[in-house]
Amino acid sequence: MDRERFEELVGEALDGLPDEFLEHLENVHVDVEDWPSAMDLEEAGLPSNARYSLLGLYHGVPNTVRGAYYMALPDRISIYRGPIEAVAGPSDEAIKDQVRRTVVHEIAHFYGLSDDRLNELGWG
Repeated sequence: MDRERFEELVGEALDGLPDEFLEHLENVHVDVEDWPSAMDLEEAGLPSNARYSLLGLYHGVPNTVRGAYYMALPDRISIYRGPIEAVAGPSDEAIKDQVRRTVVHEIAHFYGLSDDRLNELGWG
């Protein structure tokens, strides 16, 4: 899938989020990257050879731990095209579904949900 279409899928996933998700989603930038960097893998607690394992990454301070006077640069969510396509396979529908799941997963981290809780909810 070409990058432009992949970016459209990320936009569609964001546009398709329920209003409750979008209501407090402020100061967050979502971008598409081809692959996670070594620093991204380290931040996620993964070894440097695990680049196929990281589909997305939330860079920031979750809403649940911010104080009343929290001020910072925008948080960032990275969605990684290469790993998502590798996991989903060649099907456009499978890629679209995995993009949606990854976007929801990373936004949930913005709201303070842990990987354990996301697994319980079926979004791990």
